[in-house]
Amino acid sequence: MTGPAAVLTGIGGYVPPNLVTNEDFARRLDTSDAWIRSRTGIARRHVIEPGTATSDLAVEAGTRALKSAGDDRADALVLATTTPDQPCPATAPQVASRLGLGRIAAFDVSAVCSGFLYGLATATGLIAARVAERVLLVAADAFTTIIDPEDRTTAVIFADGAGAVVLRAGAVDEPGAVGPLVLGSDGELSHLIEVPGGGSRQRSTGLPPRPGDQYFRMLGRDTYRHAVERMTAVSGEAVERAGWRPAEVDRFAAHQANARILDSVGERLGVPAERRLSNIERVGNTGAASLPLLLAQSAAEGRLAAGQRVLLTAFGGGLSWGAGTLVWPSVEAL
Repeated sequence: MTGPAAVLTGIGGYVPPNLVTNEDFARRLDTSDAWIRSRTGIARRHVIEPGTATSDLAVEAGTRALKSAGDDRADALVLATTTPDQPCPATAPQVASRLGLGRIAAFDVSAVCSGFLYGLATATGLIAARVAERVLLVAADAFTTIIDPEDRTTAVIFADGAGAVVLRAGAVDEPGAVGPLVLGSDGELSHLIEVPGGGSRQRSTGLPPRPGDQYFRMLGRDTYRHAVERMTAVSGEAVERAGWRPAEVDRFAAHQANARILDSVGERLGVPAERRLSNIERVGNTGAASLPLLLAQSAAEGRLAAGQRVLLTAFGGGLSWGAGTLVWPSVEAL
């Protein structure tokens, strides 16, 4: 028996108020506004204040998504994050408690920048298996907490934020029903994107982390190539499984990693520039939060409307990647 579909019924996004511009970086690092813009497409980004944690961002986005849905209930909460408040326990139960959701199922999902799509697959599975009728899926990252502030190659790219969606059980042909999801990974290339220190492998040695191992590292050139190749391929597969043609995609929403990556993937797929959603110039790379934050802001600004066919894709550490489709519903983004 085929279970119910997961239907998007609410969405919200949040970025912390503290704004950091390219000029702020130029005053303390060997960089410039022109250098950052030309290589990343980013002009500004939002970062947390000292003492703020991922759960704080998640609660803000979750509150907005529940309000958007017009219903403050949920049977389960899935939190996609790479920056949990602490290694143990998971952050999701704390978020559920602070949102007043009671003693519902709540757990974290970790797939770095692909986290929202992995979380979407998880939430969809909970609904299809009738474990839950309503799921709050939150993607939140305080990514600046794992970035070396003196590394100009990563410090200027990453930022903090959160996005959330409410999914309910419904029919597969409803607007907002999550379409086919395609996921993949390649652990042999895990070294391209990593935080070397702090985990069980390093801790089991009994030695402290080597200087800098507590920070996020990325081999940019190789990551760029794999991101373009993987997102292009997986997007094509998702469109095919949905029974669409690339020309029928009304809006293309990709993880906001780098403006040049987004342009390359869009061009390879044949999606015109005017159909590609982007907010990277304003918010930078917010990790797992990137996709839902992009969707929330685009809907609120009128760049995403009911009835449009939307293609989603992301790429992140693991390596991990994914893509999916849906027809955008009539929903008020907050």
